[in-house]
Amino acid sequence: MKIALCQCEPQPLAVVDNLARLQAQVRQAKAQGAALVVFPEMFLTGYDIGPDAVQRLAETANGPSAHVIAGIAEAHDMAIAYGYPERGADGQVYNSAQLFDARGISLLNYRKTHLFGELDHRLFSPGGDDFPVVELNGWKVGVLICYDIEFPEAARRLALGGAELILVPTANMLPFEFVAQVTVRSRAFENQCYLGYANYCGAEGSLRYCGLSSIVGADGNVLAIAGAEPSLLFAQLSRKGLGTVRAAYDYLRDRRAELYRPICEK
Repeated sequence: MKIALCQCEPQPLAVVDNLARLQAQVRQAKAQGAALVVFPEMFLTGYDIGPDAVQRLAETANGPSAHVIAGIAEAHDMAIAYGYPERGADGQVYNSAQLFDARGISLLNYRKTHLFGELDHRLFSPGGDDFPVVELNGWKVGVLICYDIEFPEAARRLALGGAELILVPTANMLPFEFVAQVTVRSRAFENQCYLGYANYCGAEGSLRYCGLSSIVGADGNVLAIAGAEPSLLFAQLSRKGLGTVRAAYDYLRDRRAELYRPICEK
């Protein structure tokens, strides 16, 4: 499966424009043979937009923008993962990411579980105990959002659930570029998973995003990486390559879960 990541500058508060931009990027990715395209965290509305705007623009997982994106996915025969503010049935707002398949069917909706700093905490409620792994084009796929990938337990949970590809819509800013350069490679290697890390570039309010979106192989090698400019990245996932890596470095088989229980209970 060939996948694509969209690295772009945020367009805060511009939902209609962002939907049009999503469609244009899907078209371009499809023309280059991709079966899946991944957009950054809170792509639909922008990330650093303040609590009033988040409350105003939050939508349900099957809201109007989701219907538009489902239609785009079906029309272009393309799977799409994107970030957005979700209005839950409980009335809370979550920092969420949704994955549609090429038929326009929602395969998963994930809520960010690890909130970053004051910005996240004043905008969102944390997601609960729900780390779905779904099948897309024969690949087992899970999703984390930005800060989540900095917790090894979150990626490991997806890997133990069978994930072969972890998608990470993100809004990582300076001076945390080491996460994009180092952490994502470590998470891919230690879990023998492909990893797609789709970030913003440019600025939004007081934030300056570091770019450096990447697609990383299960061996930790970078298959494609962006700089600081808008980019559309591509990489081919290899079933044979995944098997080779897992045969050589089987951390999932060799781990001793009984030794880690005291840590997990703290």
